[in-house]
Amino acid sequence: MSSVAYHADLKEVQRDPVLAKALADAASVDSAVPGEAAAPFDRLDWWLGLARDCAMAPLLATARDGDDFAALPLARGDKGLTGLANWYTFRLRPLVSSRQAAPRLLTSIARGLRHRAAHITLSHLPDEGGEAQDLVSAFRRAGWFVALERCDTNHRLDVAGRSFADYLATRPGPLRTTLKRKARKVACTIHRDWSDALWADYETVYAKSWKGEEGSMAFLKHFAQAEAQAGRLRLGLASAEGQVVAAQLWTVEGGTAFIHKLAYVEEAKPLSPGTSLSAALFEAVIDGDLVAHIDFGTGDDPYKRDWMEMREPRWRLTAMDPHRPGQWAAIARQTLKQLLRKGQNKGQNKADGTGL
Repeated sequence: MSSVAYHADLKEVQRDPVLAKALADAASVDSAVPGEAAAPFDRLDWWLGLARDCAMAPLLATARDGDDFAALPLARGDKGLTGLANWYTFRLRPLVSSRQAAPRLLTSIARGLRHRAAHITLSHLPDEGGEAQDLVSAFRRAGWFVALERCDTNHRLDVAGRSFADYLATRPGPLRTTLKRKARKVACTIHRDWSDALWADYETVYAKSWKGEEGSMAFLKHFAQAEAQAGRLRLGLASAEGQVVAAQLWTVEGGTAFIHKLAYVEEAKPLSPGTSLSAALFEAVIDGDLVAHIDFGTGDDPYKRDWMEMREPRWRLTAMDPHRPGQWAAIARQTLKQLLRKGQNKGQNKADGTGL
């Protein structure tokens, strides 16, 4: 029998050595997908930061059965439960001690959640390792009505043993031309340590960029400090005529470089400082850190396609309790949407000659 618990106080979880170790072990389990065994988004510290700096109300669902363990990071919202994630989170996924344990443990979590919410939305789920489908199956077994739809795109690079020079030679011609023409116009530095002065430069760039006061700078600051202490921070700054004009926040973990945030001073756009700084960071993590993968997060921005070679879908799972009358209208709308989508796909197959 699985033992299921729901934790609203993450500091309580942090103080529980058995639970904290189980979470750490689950987060470090080898994934079915190379490069996804370790990431900031799978750590208790990340979830604590979202609660502290981003006004999120956590509800960490856990299930144990002997040595097997599963956790699903959730948050309480106005319309039910959501994933404990926001615009800084590349992906949300359940943590499990093994793929074999996932069906029974996730089903136990989903079954217990029917007593806590009538509506659950989990966005930015990956499925390269079957994570989204595992959750769909678990919620359906637990009696939920479930809909799954694509919500975003993740951009990744498989370095495949290449040097930076070999990788750069495969980039689009306009990007390589820009680097040749503009690279010497800015000076790029990459910092692994954190200091008040460096962070002040980072914030100055953001204040003068098109992004302005995007998101929670307090969250980023605390995250950067913690990553520097762990040796994972790669903070890139580009300067022109003594002024910092571009900044990028990267981290390196588990053989993957994560590109979290980037910005440049709007007036410096003719210098292409962001392009030059990106190239410097790509070179540092490929030739210096010897990473196997680089993850550019979500958002189908054209500039990401210049640097990345792989595009993976991210999925939104919507679960509704059919025993709650308040959910019937939403279930009807989702059912109609699914029927329309099936009809469109069937029509497309006929047009392509791939189906009857």
